Amino acid sequence: MSYRSETSLIDMKYAPRALQKMAENAYEGRPLHFIGHLQRNKVRQVVGKADLIQSVGSAELLQEIGCSEDLIHAVCSHGYGICCDVEPVEEMEKVLFAADELTGLIGAAARMRPSKSVQDMEVSSLKKKYKDKKFAAGCSRDVINTGAERLGWPIEELMEKTILAMRSCEDAVNEAVLAL
Repeated sequence: MSYRSETSLIDMKYAPRALQKMAENAYEGRPLHFIGHLQRNKVRQVVGKADLIQSVGSAELLQEIGCSEDLIHAVCSHGYGICCDVEPVEEMEKVLFAADELTGLIGAAARMRPSKSVQDMEVSSLKKKYKDKKFAAGCSRDVINTGAERLGWPIEELMEKTILAMRSCEDAVNEAVLAL
């Protein structure tokens, strides 16, 4: 999925404020994509108002708000082997599993660059950071490697595709952060 620059990306911890701004027509009809962990106390406020909700706390909650079994499986499988036993099967699920940890590493690497951006990041510089186990130590290299293996991609291909995906939405993410 690509994000257009006119999409408003909203961190779930700012859901109440975003809903207030929605009531004031602050988003001018732009699609709203909520990112982050959506908890039970916030889900009822957001469902039906958001165009996309990135993460929900449990399969039961997803069922409660009427999500399809395919979507529930996809959402749950990105935590396979870490916090759940739902295995990624479809390619989209495997990509989500693989990219989840890697986006954290890329984000940390981008913040270290003079540009503070992924726009000028190359795979070779990311790979150096990836090999340094002390850099972004919370991003599991084992999970990233397993994700690449599940996709049948060399790690460099996963890195390249993930950097390109992050480049495509970086401006929209930065705008959304500034709007909060």
